[in-house]
Amino acid sequence: MPQHAGASSHSQGSRGVTEADIQRAGTLLDRVARIFSQRVVGQDQLRTVLVTTLVSGGHVLLESVPGLAKTTAAQTLASAVSGSFRRIQCTPDLMPNDIVGTQILNYATGEMTTQLGPVHANIVLLDEINRSSAKTQSAMLEAMQERQTSIGGVVYPLPQPFMVLATQNPIEEEGTYVLPEAQMDRFLVKEVLTYPRPTEEVDVLDRISDGSFDRPVVEAPISTDDVEWLQATAEHVYVDPVIKQYIVALVNTSRGGGPRPVTGLDAQVRVGASPRGGIALMKVAQAIALQEGRGYVIPDDVRLLRHAVLRHRLVLTYDALADAVAPESIIDAIFAAVPTP
Repeated sequence: MPQHAGASSHSQGSRGVTEADIQRAGTLLDRVARIFSQRVVGQDQLRTVLVTTLVSGGHVLLESVPGLAKTTAAQTLASAVSGSFRRIQCTPDLMPNDIVGTQILNYATGEMTTQLGPVHANIVLLDEINRSSAKTQSAMLEAMQERQTSIGGVVYPLPQPFMVLATQNPIEEEGTYVLPEAQMDRFLVKEVLTYPRPTEEVDVLDRISDGSFDRPVVEAPISTDDVEWLQATAEHVYVDPVIKQYIVALVNTSRGGGPRPVTGLDAQVRVGASPRGGIALMKVAQAIALQEGRGYVIPDDVRLLRHAVLRHRLVLTYDALADAVAPESIIDAIFAAVPTP
């Protein structure tokens, strides 16, 4: 990045996010990281994705085979921010009322009372979202988007902060309902988890043997008010017009346009990233800049979680799917084609 662009960003960023803000954010995020490392072994990328999503005020879709500590990670994140946690196991017979809540008749008084559903929590784990019916998926996604539920004509706002971690299992196709592209687009990021390294698996066995996982966490959690402050601070992280143009160029390139179109992209990508993809790139970059101790965004912040932000926003052609073309390789080609400011 040219010196003048960085200097401009810094001077502008320091007006929006002060040095004191940066220091406070660093202290809070360090506490979350320490609590996370006490409960979850390895999975540094998962921690970065979860914290970034939380600071960005978005939701995350996690894809992996069973047993990779997704539930543990979600519970740990909730405890690290003093938030309430609910886990919803999705099944084909799960109804919208089971998630949102319902009205129950009190026979003693003859009045209807409202029972709020498990979605009314700070951190909600929606396990195997692709096992629930389209009707239930849409009810959950409406709650995610509107941040409120409607029961018996009365609107109930969801607690703040509010974050959904939805999981899906890529290996079990039977009895699943694929999330439509428009609904996938509502997730800020989609992270694909891989198996831990052998050394990390040994560490897991060691901790189970000596009871480390059962010991209480000594680190004090941050508060939900701290999380809301982090979210507000991230929104004030300065994004230079040059960086915004860079993000727009990336999104346009994914649609077959941009300053330097990628040759043969139309044979692999049927639909590129929507404007929501550009917004996600910017919000994630702001959250990463804050975690890195900066009040301004640099191109590396935009690049860091590019796969997580864009992999679920590209609709591949049938030929690309048949040839098992990885969306990550297409994203890398898009980023390589667009000149870095």
